[in-house]
Amino acid sequence: MQIIPVLDIKDGRVVRGVMGDRANYRPIETPLAEGADPVAVARGLMALAPFRSLYIADLDAIEGRPANDATIARLGTAFPTTEIWIDGGVHTTEDAQRVLAQPRHVAVVGTESIEGTGVARDLAGEPRAVLSLDFRGDDFLGPVELLTEASLWPRRLIVMTLARVGSGAGPDLERLASVAARAGDRAIFAAGGVRGADDVTALAEAGITGALVSTALHDGRLAPADLQRFL
Repeated sequence: MQIIPVLDIKDGRVVRGVMGDRANYRPIETPLAEGADPVAVARGLMALAPFRSLYIADLDAIEGRPANDATIARLGTAFPTTEIWIDGGVHTTEDAQRVLAQPRHVAVVGTESIEGTGVARDLAGEPRAVLSLDFRGDDFLGPVELLTEASLWPRRLIVMTLARVGSGAGPDLERLASVAARAGDRAIFAAGGVRGADDVTALAEAGITGALVSTALHDGRLAPADLQRFL
């Protein structure tokens, strides 16, 4: 089971994500670091366990503002052996290729950010591309073909339930099972709602490959002893 810590970055600082309400995200307060500097917060997270990957949600880029490129570059320098997943509002294949130009970067393509199926078709065979199937409540965000046509899916998928991010509501096991039933041997990552070790265990038992986690790490509900069981 792969646990991937998440940094939500806005205006160069890490913010606390709650239920996808990005307009009201505020700089994070965490016992893992002093302040909300992304490198400091990432160091605090990495001190919990030897995570192989780090997920960066560039909220400015996702919402059409200038990207936090300098901050992402700092993180890459600070963690030279870590795979870095970049969720930065990819709209086109060219956007994804710019992410992939860095050899340790993984391009996350969120369905909420793209129109049509062209980007997914172009990247379906790219090993460092991840498609995020984005949901808000019961609504799928993005071209419906990207949900219904599994042939468009790359080797790795995220099932992102925005309303569960930071909510303490638990992962969306029913929706994850629905996607997994059509995914074949693809890797599936849960995003949103993980509260602690019991949820991670439930995901593992459901055959889910990994989980994107933030709040439970900062709040100590996924402690180092728990993480060692899964990594």
